[in-house]
Parts: sequence; C-alpha cells; structure tokens
Amino acid sequence: MLFNNIKKSSLLLTLFLGSFVASAQNTSVITDPVEWVNPLTGSDSKYELSNGNTYPAIALPWGMNFWSPQTGRMGDGWLYTYSADKINGFKQTHQPSPWMNDYGQFSIMPVTGKVLASLKSRASWFSHKAEIAKPYYYSVFLADHNVTAEITPTERSAQFRFTYPKNDSSSVVIDAFDKGSYIKIIPGERKIVGYSTKYARGPLKNFKNFFVIYVDKPITFTRVYNDTVAINGNKLTADHVLAVIGFKTGDKEKVHLKVASSFISEEQAELNLKREQGNDSFDVVKDKAKAVWNKTLGRLKAEGGTVDQTRTFYSCLYRMLFFPNKLYEIDSQNKIVHWSPYTGDVKPGYMFAGTGFWDTFRALYPFLNLVYPSINKEMQEGLINDYKEGGWLPEWSSPGYANIMLGNNSASVVSDAYIKGGRGYDIQKLYEAVIHGANNEGPNATGRRGVEYYNSLGYVPHDVRIGEGVARTLEYAYDDFAIYQLAKALNKPAAEIALYKKRSMNYKNVFDPSIDFMRGKNKDGSFETPFDPYRWGGSFIEGNSWHYTWSVFHDIQGLINLMGGKQKFITKLDSVFSAPPVFSSTRFRGGVIHEMREMQIMNMGQYAHGNQPIQHMTYLYDYAGVPYKTQYWVRQVMDRLYKATPDGYCGDEDNGQTSAWYVFSAMGFYPVCPATNQYVLGAPLFKKLTINLENGKQVTINAANNSAQNFYIQSLTLNGKPYSASWINHNDLVKGAVLNFNMSSVPNKTRGSEPKDYPYSLTNEK
Repeated sequence: MLFNNIKKSSLLLTLFLGSFVASAQNTSVITDPVEWVNPLTGSDSKYELSNGNTYPAIALPWGMNFWSPQTGRMGDGWLYTYSADKINGFKQTHQPSPWMNDYGQFSIMPVTGKVLASLKSRASWFSHKAEIAKPYYYSVFLADHNVTAEITPTERSAQFRFTYPKNDSSSVVIDAFDKGSYIKIIPGERKIVGYSTKYARGPLKNFKNFFVIYVDKPITFTRVYNDTVAINGNKLTADHVLAVIGFKTGDKEKVHLKVASSFISEEQAELNLKREQGNDSFDVVKDKAKAVWNKTLGRLKAEGGTVDQTRTFYSCLYRMLFFPNKLYEIDSQNKIVHWSPYTGDVKPGYMFAGTGFWDTFRALYPFLNLVYPSINKEMQEGLINDYKEGGWLPEWSSPGYANIMLGNNSASVVSDAYIKGGRGYDIQKLYEAVIHGANNEGPNATGRRGVEYYNSLGYVPHDVRIGEGVARTLEYAYDDFAIYQLAKALNKPAAEIALYKKRSMNYKNVFDPSIDFMRGKNKDGSFETPFDPYRWGGSFIEGNSWHYTWSVFHDIQGLINLMGGKQKFITKLDSVFSAPPVFSSTRFRGGVIHEMREMQIMNMGQYAHGNQPIQHMTYLYDYAGVPYKTQYWVRQVMDRLYKATPDGYCGDEDNGQTSAWYVFSAMGFYPVCPATNQYVLGAPLFKKLTINLENGKQVTINAANNSAQNFYIQSLTLNGKPYSASWINHNDLVKGAVLNFNMSSVPNKTRGSEPKDYPYSLTNEK
C-alpha cells in the first residue's frame, strides 16, 4: 500500500512538472490561433467580485447574435457563471455585460422523459470536465437528460446538434422569455416561429426579436405554455410564452435544429437562415466558423511566448472582436438595412450596438483602427445613422441610448478613426454630431451633462447637484482635445479650432497644486472640503482621485508642470503602487462596490487596473524620461493580473477594453492618447509578433532575447535604423515596419531620457 502511494505521488509530481514545463516553454508559429482561445476566461465572476464578468460567447466576430449556455435565472445578467452546477438552456444573447443585461433573447433546451418546461424543472447538472468551449463550437453533456448538446454559429443564426438516448419522449423547450412573447409551432413544416420583446435598457420602439427554428425530425408532440400553465393549441401570445416539441429517439440519435433571428421580421429571419446556412450540415457550419475565426485572429501572429502567455493573448484578442456587434441585416434586395432603436422603423445602412465609449475609446477603438479598419469604417457609418435617427451620438448603446456612465467620448471614437486614416464616410456629418454633443446636454447620458457650467466656468462644479464634477471635467477636456484634432484635420475655421484647444486645457481647473491631486471645485472657485483622495464617488465615478489625477491623456507634460516637474511627477507615479490599497466610500452607492474590492485584493496599492480610468498610467513614465519604469510595471501587470482562466481578469473585461490593454501591451506599445498618431512604448511580450495589416503590409516586432527576466529595452531599431523615441508613429506602422528590440534584465536608464524622445503633449505643441 505504501509502495502504491509512493508511485501515485511520483506520478502526480511528474504530471505537475510536465504541466509546469508545458506552460513555461516557448511556443512556435501559431497556425491555428482559435484553438488557443479559452471562451471561459473571466466567467468565474459574481455580483460582489468580477474576474471578468464574461460568458462564453459562441459567435462570429462582431456577429449580430451570440449564443451561450445559461446557468442563471431568466433575466439575470450573470447568465453563465463558472461556479454553477446546472444549465437550464442555451440562450441567444446580445448582452455587453451583466450590468447592462440583455435584449433580443430566447433559449433552447433539450430534455428527456416527462415534459419539463419551466426553467427550474428543465435544468440539468453538468461538469466542466464534459464541456468543450471554443469560439466556433460549444458542447456539453446534460447529465439529467443524458443528452449531449452542441452549438455552432453564423453571424445571425446557429445550428444545434442534440444527441439523445433511446427514448419515447425526447423533446426541446423553446423559451421566449417574459415581458411579451409569441410562439407558433407548425408541425407539418417542422418549424417554430416566434418573437421576444424583453430588453433591459430602453424604452425601445417596436422592438421584437423574431426567430425561426427548423428541426430535421418529424414533430409528434406539441405544447405551449403561458409561463407554467399549459394552453391548448400550437400558438400563443402572452407575457411569458414557452413551447415544447417532442419526438421519439433512438440510441445516440442526433437531432439538428437550425435557428436564426431578425430585429426586422419573421421573413427576414428566414432570409438570414437561408443566406447564412442554406443546406450546410452542422460540421460544415462549424468548419466555416472556425475558418472565420482563424482568419480574423490570424491578423496577429505571436511566436516565442510561453503557453500561458499565448493562451492569454489569443483569449484577450477573442474578447476584443465582439462589441459593438452588428445590428444590421441584408434584405431580399441585398441591401444593408437595420431596425432603428431610435425610431422603431426599418432604415437603410449600417447600425451597431452594445458598447460604452467610456470604456472602449481608450484602446479598443484604436486597435480596430490599426488592425481592423474596415469594420470600424462600418461602425463610423453606424454612428452617422445613430445621429440622424436619434439626434445624438451614443455614449453607451444597448441597443439604443443607455443612461449610464458619463463623458462625451464619442468625440474620441470619431476623431481617432479619422486621424488614423479612416475615409469613405461622411466625416462632415460626424463632425456636426460631435460639435452638437459637445455643446448640449442630451437624453440618456448623451451630450454633456453640466455643459453650461463647463463652457462658462471651465469645469463642472462640485456643489451644483450634478455629481462626478472632476471626472466630467477631465473627460470633457480630453474630448475637446479630440475635437480640436479633428477640426484641424478638417480645416475648420481658426476660431473654432482655437476654442476647442483652449477648452482642452480645462483639466487644470480641477487640479489642486497644494496636494498634487485632482479635486472637486465649487461654483465659487473654492475646492471641496473635506477632501480624501482615497474616497470613491463624489467628484469621481468608479474611482477616486488617485485614479483620475492621471486622466490628462493629451497633455501629460502640462500635468508634469502642475506637479512641479519631472522628479515630483515620477515620485507621484511611484506612490500609486506604494500607497495602501484602501478606500473610503461613505456616500458612494451605499457602500463597497466590486471595483473597490478588486483593487484592494490585487496588492498593487492604488493601481486599480480592474477599471478603466488608471489603465494608461503605467505608460506615463515615458513622458518623464524614465521609460524603464514603464517597462517594469507593464510586465508586472501582464504577469500578475491576466490569465486565460475562469478567474483570468482583475475586474470587468468591459467589451474588449481590458483585453485591448493586454494585446497592445504584448505588442510593445499602447495608445495613451487616442486622436493622435502616437503609440507610447512599453516592452513587447513575445520573441516575435507579426501584425498582418489590411493593406497587405506587415509590422514585425522582434525581441529574440525576450524572457521573464529580460523585459527591459536596451536598444531598438525601426526599419534597421537606431530609434531612441519612447513612441511609435501610426503612419510608420501602416506603411509596413520592422521593429527590432534588444532586451535585457538590466534597465537602460539613458534610452528615452531626453525630452526629444518623449511622447506628444499639447503643452509642447509649437
């Protein structure tokens, strides 16, 4: 017995060491990037603590529909949580985050035995050991029903394959959810049609998510339900409609369902299904979906990282390719059309939904402009339609204007696209929309709340019952810079250009030089008292002054000057990591929110990477001539706060933004200030990374001696020539470029130390 235990212990040690070696060894050329993605990354989350707040999205990049196993209750934003034991359906979803919840949803669930329609009764135990999750394919064994369920997607449809046991009463439950739904079963056509009207953010006009389902087996049993009450007949319109279709199955019999939906009509749903699947088998749809993912992910080829780094990189890239998702469809005349969340009508042209610019203007949209500019061109056209149909650019769309968060960051999204070379759409109309938003307060967080104070005083006061005055002022000032940049590019009148340049300096009005913090200011010009830089809320949103003091993306040199020079600035940056990870929250949303707890437990002082306001801060050392400190802290964040595991994020993933930070940082640079052409240098993660640009050019990033210890840049060449600057120009990249990094375990404290090498700041503009 003792001998057997020793053998078992040796085997376990061997397996452990083998696993360790596998995760630490370097990968070669990635030929199948989709297989490195873990869609479960970030799914081990809950209301009190986010490790990503994600769900496994089985979909195509930017697809109109996503599918996910559902473990939560109907209407619960946490639709799939890794710690759950039971699945109650496979849900079509458009959910950007649990905080925004969902719209356009219904679910499908295979069951056996007694007819089980309600969510609780149909739920089945499952195990992650019998679960396969890939971007293009999902499979799970539903133990209570002895059924294996599989899903594979297209942009607006999906195909299911259910493997049943031998059973006289196998069935499928279709749940159209509450708040108004309809289902009709047509047994002779093996068809189910219906719609759902449930949404979380509104109001929405004429909103219906129409669906059509075909089954490849004769339907021998039907039943419809008004919630839990069975109703005679094969169709029903009620608050909460469910339907059950049944049939006899043989042992391991595979039953296929083809499913599509539309926001326009039942007929359009049929068209979407026909166009995207036709007569394709499950495996053909699966192979096509895999090919799309490999082509899209394959724009970036990472080599020479560890297994864990490679998995994390491609899992993050996967998360960046969903939102905003397509709201548009292609009609019978092959014209692009969309249901408008603003008018309730069907309109021509592109439309996207499901993103908050407060999060994604920082890195997600700049990434699209570099790597996937054609999809962002469609998104810019969608913004034009938002403005034409709703009167405003959205700041959060889900699918229409959502009244949440703050800022006027649509200005950045528009400006950065044009500055980075976006063309072929009506930029003049977008400029009109940006100016309108900058000078007016709109409904549902559009425009600028407090704009009268901001435009007259140069800040949003603390004491005028608006709230978040410092956060609003800082974001409006940066947004004014984005407008200034766009106005220059469009050759607008000099007075107009000068106005927005002047307003972009308004960040100075909420800086208190006596304490070197951004601080709320009252209408009379006095600073708010008492003041606590550790206090969340009040003059800030989802953060405190430690986080927001750095939100001067466009003029870091100006901020350095306010703080009394480079050395004081560097010391202040250092203190972010050495300050205690504490918070005060006496009047913020009634207590502790998850972002506070996430900062606290990461053990990085006041550096709260789990939320957006401070994510750029590690790159600011470059502006003070000590880029080696950026290189150190960027690698620390990447190594400590990201993994391709269910608890792999350090806070909300947020529609690709937190992932974009990692992917950009792995490339070796980051867009600290969108609406400029510069990326600020960090240090690359891989020995080699290739960016295959849409224009056919390549950016090759070499760091042959990169390693866990060698994360400092000793020297850099750009296209074979020595390069000393702490930034890279977008225009140099899109022409094709080779960056050769010489890495070391010892920092080079002279490289990038001269002012000529510092990144852009408005204060330094000639």
